[in-house]
Amino acid sequence: MTRGELSIIIPTLNAQMLLPRCLEALSSGLGSGLIKEVIIIDAGSTDHTLSMAGSAGCRVISSPQKGRGRQMHIGANNAKSDWFLFLHADTFLDHGWHDAIRAQMQFPEFAAAFTLAFDSPAKEARWLEKRAGQRVRALGLPYGDQGLLIHRKLYTSLGGFSDIPLMEDVEMAKKIGKSRLRILTTKAITSSDKYERYGWRKRAWKNAFLLSRYLMGASPEKLAKLYS
Repeated sequence: MTRGELSIIIPTLNAQMLLPRCLEALSSGLGSGLIKEVIIIDAGSTDHTLSMAGSAGCRVISSPQKGRGRQMHIGANNAKSDWFLFLHADTFLDHGWHDAIRAQMQFPEFAAAFTLAFDSPAKEARWLEKRAGQRVRALGLPYGDQGLLIHRKLYTSLGGFSDIPLMEDVEMAKKIGKSRLRILTTKAITSSDKYERYGWRKRAWKNAFLLSRYLMGASPEKLAKLYS
């Protein structure tokens, strides 16, 4: 393979606290020549997100409105590589992620997500990691904090991420389909802050409720109001 075949796409909005950790974990991919570019699609940050991204050598693109689906689709439309890796700013990849991706790149007909982990020693974190694994194995529906590796051809054939206020990651997973989605053993480690603030089980059951409503046909717009 040639050098620099991966575009990493990260939507941001006031992400200064966690973005450095996300970017630092990507350094091994830069050193190995895997990454061609890191694209930050920002939806109007008022903190130091943009200056941090610029200092790290990222391409920074402004989104006219917030919304991860919209932001990630803008990133894909501006990407220079044929492989996309979508990441959340509050998630960082564990050691060896670039080797896992290089291996997966041999199969462009499949998309892939990482195994979910939380940056917390709490026993509730292990409980939720287990539940997430069960959901993915049963339904083939990883959330966006597990990342998404997908080839441009497959992404385009599916119509890309939709401009919806919630469930853009679940909708994309549904379009990919369980048979075309692989789960890598390498971990995507995401922030536990929102669970620690609102309660692990309370937040987890709320997410499960919203997912169930969505799968039964509730609109993302209505669910976004419940989520907030």
